Amino acid sequence: MKYKIVADASCDIPKEYMEKYDISIIPIEVMFGDELYPEGLETREFYKKMQSTGLIPKTAMPNAYKFENFYKQYLNQEDVFVITIVISMEMSQTKIQAQMAAENLGMKNVFIEESASTTVGQGAIIIELCKFMEKENDLEKIKEEFYRLRRNIHIYAIINDLKYLKNSGRLSSTGAIVGSLLGVKPIISLENGKVINIAKCQGLPKAENFILSKIENMDPTHAFYVVHSDLPEGAERLKEKAKDKLAPGQEVIFGEIGCVVGSHVGAKCYGYGFFSKDKG
Repeated sequence: MKYKIVADASCDIPKEYMEKYDISIIPIEVMFGDELYPEGLETREFYKKMQSTGLIPKTAMPNAYKFENFYKQYLNQEDVFVITIVISMEMSQTKIQAQMAAENLGMKNVFIEESASTTVGQGAIIIELCKFMEKENDLEKIKEEFYRLRRNIHIYAIINDLKYLKNSGRLSSTGAIVGSLLGVKPIISLENGKVINIAKCQGLPKAENFILSKIENMDPTHAFYVVHSDLPEGAERLKEKAKDKLAPGQEVIFGEIGCVVGSHVGAKCYGYGFFSKDKG
């Protein structure tokens, strides 16, 4: 059996892994005021436009038609099974759109599930699942590994400005109001598929130390994922600070937050994702 991985564009995966594992992405449209970009925008262009316009971009989830167009090429092929991993249902109803597409086509050779995450978390789950699939071909074992990875992923990030998350409705914490105090850096995490504002720190050094203190029971058999939205120097600094928490030879994967999640977190956000060991 051959497997084809597809995700929605809220997922952020470095280009080399996209190519290595032949991962396909269903695009998500991005809007700057009246300007619509049906396929999204390249990362550098996106952040440049965000800075030059001062606008808060908006996104729209991919509809069932987009998934149908993709699925048609694999419709009930006996030798190909399509694995679809999408953004958390707490953030978007994308999973329902993919399910509708499969039902409309009568497609049987497809598995559709939410990642309970987004950006680096969603991408990390997919990359680690692809690694697993290099040595395992049994569908039920692949599903089991997916759910294990989903259960164990953790994301922490430093946010430059919470206005983007508040504006998009992606921030679920009732304690979201941070104010405009100079140097205060909000810290967010993903819990049960929801974006949670877990703390605010005075200055970047304290913010970085705080999120690094959250690394517990890390599974070194999986990579450590570092990500940023137009702030590579911050991500590099965080990667260096995390070195003493990594096992010898543990892989570090460095990536960027693309235009979809970038519309909701803004520029100058950076953080990491890691997998914890199974409990018990």
